[in-house]
Formats: sequence, structure tokens, C-alpha cells
Amino acid sequence: MGFFGFLLLGLIAGAIAKLILPGKQGGGWLITLVLGVVGALLGGFLGSVLFNAPLEDFFSIQTWLLAIGGSIIVLLIYGLIVGRRATR
Repeated sequence: MGFFGFLLLGLIAGAIAKLILPGKQGGGWLITLVLGVVGALLGGFLGSVLFNAPLEDFFSIQTWLLAIGGSIIVLLIYGLIVGRRATR
């Protein structure tokens, strides 16, 4: 899958991760979508390293689950960092 495939997958995965996570993470939809792209790349990297998962197919459920999982992880980390900064 090419760069634009990962970009589209990350945008959609970021939106899905935003819907899955409860509460307000802050940053709005634009930051969420950018973090979704970063999370999709992270999920794809971790999936290929840890599980030897092939990520060539855009419509594979395995690819989508790794991208959404990576997006959730990145959104949680972002929420912790921004949450701590806002409470100081």
C-alpha cells in the first residue's frame, strides 16, 4: 500500500478512534485526524514488527484493526500529555 493509501487509512482510522474513545481529548477534529495518520503508521509498524503482519492490502481487516489500534494508542498518549499540561 502506498503513501496515499496510508494517509486515507489514517484519516479514517483517526475518525473511528475519536468515536471509540469516550470523553473530550481536545485538539479538535484536525488534530485527531493528523494523530490518526500517525497512529496508522505506528500500528502498521508495530504490526509488521511484532506480528509479522502483511500490510499490502487496503481492504484487509487486519490492516484496519492495526491502524485503528495505533490511532487509539496515539490519541490516548496525546490526551495524557495535553491533560497534564492543562491541569498545571
